[in-house]
Amino acid sequence: MKIRAAVLEKMGMPPPYATSKPLTITTLDLASPGPDEVMIKVVAAGLCHSDLSVINGDRPRPMPMALGHEAAGIVVELGEGVTDLDVGDHVVVVFVPSCGHCAPCAEGRPALCEPGAAANGAGTLLSGARRLSRGAEAMNHQLGCSVFADHATVSRRSVVKIDPSVPLHEAALFGCAVLTGVGAVVNTARVQVGASVAVIGLGGVGLAALIGAVAAGARQIIAIDLADDKLEQARALGATHTVNAGQADALEQVRSLSSGGVEYAFEFAGSVRALELAYKVTRRGGMTVTAGLPPAAALFPLPAVNLVAEERTLKGSYIGTCVPSRDIPRYIELYKQGRLPVDKLLTGRLTLDEINHGFDLLHEGKAIRQVVEFQ
Repeated sequence: MKIRAAVLEKMGMPPPYATSKPLTITTLDLASPGPDEVMIKVVAAGLCHSDLSVINGDRPRPMPMALGHEAAGIVVELGEGVTDLDVGDHVVVVFVPSCGHCAPCAEGRPALCEPGAAANGAGTLLSGARRLSRGAEAMNHQLGCSVFADHATVSRRSVVKIDPSVPLHEAALFGCAVLTGVGAVVNTARVQVGASVAVIGLGGVGLAALIGAVAAGARQIIAIDLADDKLEQARALGATHTVNAGQADALEQVRSLSSGGVEYAFEFAGSVRALELAYKVTRRGGMTVTAGLPPAAALFPLPAVNLVAEERTLKGSYIGTCVPSRDIPRYIELYKQGRLPVDKLLTGRLTLDEINHGFDLLHEGKAIRQVVEFQ
């Protein structure tokens, strides 16, 4: 079938993106699902810094590529062997498909699925197939999703069925922002009730982590960012304190507020400077968790002696150490109970033709989470 999609022809186009237009809205051919695949009608797809890092070249991917990795939609066609979904089911798209058989999957760590990672790096679906083309030209899939399009064919392992009562423009955020942010708190760090927490980088993922820390019962949540409007939003979402990272004494402020350092510090800014700050505001015996994605060449100068002398823990968190089929329904239930106000992370609703402007707003720090909506 013919679909409209946002295609990145080459990386590294300069901002403003509304002028340089790195994403071209074009017509593609979408093939029907193969075995263990499904086709979905995309209802809403979120704009994420991970998309931006492909657009600007920080995370190289094969070109040309149909972008978009965070979405929710409705199943419209089932491939051979898919028996646990029905046409009409509402689903959230997950950007790492899990094969269920490799060593990480067998250990209950599907976010680290090895075939899934290989397929994502190659620009294919989990099966190794590409279901998108432009005439005779094969088109690469972003993270097995390519959901900046009105329809997408994806692996069955890339979707999770959800409660149809949840608005799909809000459900879309659960596939990346919520999985990554909330998961970093409850799965990776396992923040305990009464703990002290710092969250550095208040984009969609960082603010999702903040509401996750509130839901986990943290007694102190220090929100840290360069933008005062994001700090104000963090307070509205439950931060007990805020600190502007641009202030010369930001480190001292956090240490003073937390009596020497927090038990858990989370970095979501994707910069080495932010990770350094996160490490420095972590107390002796505490844990620093990083889920930001800096450029591949970035190095963190770790003060190694502290790992021993202060019994420090430094952990990476990818997709919130999630088990999507377990975590997405849990987080949605918390959202329905009002304990995870994910709807408050949504700051813009766009058409597909406005997507380059949307990435300008994201690049400039003027948006938390925006979604492209398809009618």
